[in-house]
Amino acid sequence: MTSISTKLLNESGLHARPAHLFVTTAQKYQSTIHVIKDDKKVDGKSILAILTLGASKNADIVIEAQGDDEKEAVTELGALIESNFGE
Repeated sequence: MTSISTKLLNESGLHARPAHLFVTTAQKYQSTIHVIKDDKKVDGKSILAILTLGASKNADIVIEAQGDDEKEAVTELGALIESNFGE
């Protein structure tokens, strides 16, 4: 398993458009992907699950991936967050 911890710095956090971009990116990979905020762990390929996190600006999250392409998945998802989802 590969994981990274990161902070959401974009204005809207993981809501609406950023959540859609995150899920669309995650779905490109075969690995199982989870997002963890506080004590809640959700499927990183489900927009509804991502939205239930209520991850707003400055939230600390962990992205976990397990599978053949886990490192690539975590790297790309981390870069997406670091780019503030292109905002």
